[in-house]
Amino acid sequence: MRLLQVAALSLAVLIAGCRHSGPQPVKPTAYGAQVTEVSGGKQIAQVGSVLPQPVVLQVNGADGNPVTGALVKLHGEGLEFTPAESLTDSSGQVTVAVQLGFNPGDYQVIAESPKSGGGASSLTLREIALGYEQSTGKAVNDQYCIRCHDSESTPERVSNLDNLSTAPHLFTDGATLNRISDADLSNIIAHGGPALGKSPQMPAYGVTLKPAEIRAVIAYMRSVADPPYQMPGVKYGK
Repeated sequence: MRLLQVAALSLAVLIAGCRHSGPQPVKPTAYGAQVTEVSGGKQIAQVGSVLPQPVVLQVNGADGNPVTGALVKLHGEGLEFTPAESLTDSSGQVTVAVQLGFNPGDYQVIAESPKSGGGASSLTLREIALGYEQSTGKAVNDQYCIRCHDSESTPERVSNLDNLSTAPHLFTDGATLNRISDADLSNIIAHGGPALGKSPQMPAYGVTLKPAEIRAVIAYMRSVADPPYQMPGVKYGK
């Protein structure tokens, strides 16, 4: 009988220990008024991968100065965060690794920091996951398009954008490119700018690229457009 009592007591202690063995919630030691982005938004990576750069966020007080010890929580559908919540360091910042989901498209990183009087300040960042077709389009872009359609020069590649009499549109220029149909973009890429009355400095790639590669370039352009590209079609009211 005593043996059963000892066993029952041991089991109770074990269960109680298990209840308290999980991760404890992070508690803030200070509160801010605003959470802001330092870096890491609008990154592009393949589906399922960790973003090449961490997301860095900063919490500031009402006076605009960084706050140490403020709690920042992150969440977003399909995303994984390391860590998902933490306290700001001496510079008022947290650094988080973000893993994208396995579906191509836009993902939203939502960061929240509680305020002392209740409620929370929040910030939403956009991240972009490329599927197979978009990744193929990016590879074609990196080989043929980026020299003229990207304003940033690198040690490996000098941008030619500023040397052209008519500046090419960046592939992220959704305000312009979102209004051009897939068919017209395909025509421009295959037959050059004059095919649609555009600049003759846009060469024809119909011989260089296969039709599938042209479609992939367009898919990539649609995925990185800012503002985001909306598929044409019937829109239903809520």
